[in-house]
Amino acid sequence: MTLLRDDALSAAFDQGSAAYDRLVAASPGYHADLRRSARRLGLPDGGRGSRVLDLGCGTGASTAALLAAAPHARITGVDASAGMLDRAAAKEWPGRVDFVHAPAEDLAGRLEPGSFDAVFAGYLFRNLTDPDKALDLVRGLLAPGGRLAVHEYTLSGSPLHRAAWNAVCAAIIQPAGRLAGDAELYRHLRRSVIEFDTAPAFAARLRRAGFSRVRVLPLPGWQTGITHTFVGAGERS
Repeated sequence: MTLLRDDALSAAFDQGSAAYDRLVAASPGYHADLRRSARRLGLPDGGRGSRVLDLGCGTGASTAALLAAAPHARITGVDASAGMLDRAAAKEWPGRVDFVHAPAEDLAGRLEPGSFDAVFAGYLFRNLTDPDKALDLVRGLLAPGGRLAVHEYTLSGSPLHRAAWNAVCAAIIQPAGRLAGDAELYRHLRRSVIEFDTAPAFAARLRRAGFSRVRVLPLPGWQTGITHTFVGAGERS
């Protein structure tokens, strides 16, 4: 199959939004790993006085992870799928949380440059047509000294981890997607991971985009070598 992109991918997520929370809740460690990556932003004092952009917030799992890591932060969630965003906005949130419907690559002029102390992106960049454009926009949205954390399926480069991902998809993820009526979306998930950057390649992409102090951090359990946290500082010239 051809990878889903732009409007086609948003439409697939719109369709899949009703079952999405149930499916990810069945994934061992899904929410705990998001919280781990959110903590790796290192926001001081529980995020007090900080403004955080949750880029590709989906149904709000990453938003909840950010609130757990930084309960006093002001958080703006952004997603290209109206269906996913509706699910997120329907949940109960403190008044410091708001949501914006927009593609990640189309944020120029929608959000004020330099207005965020941190950006978090969970399971986003492998789904973008132009991840480099999105990274450039993210740098522009960060205040001086602001930090980026990316939580993403990025294979280590080892054939063993590639084989493990294919096995998990074939045995669990794709059958669950078929049962939910979202087979196309979960076929896309499998292939998007295989065709995206390895973890070292994505770290290099971040450095080319101008992020400094880039680190690649592992996640535990079955996702070791499959999912990583990337952290970096968005120094602006």
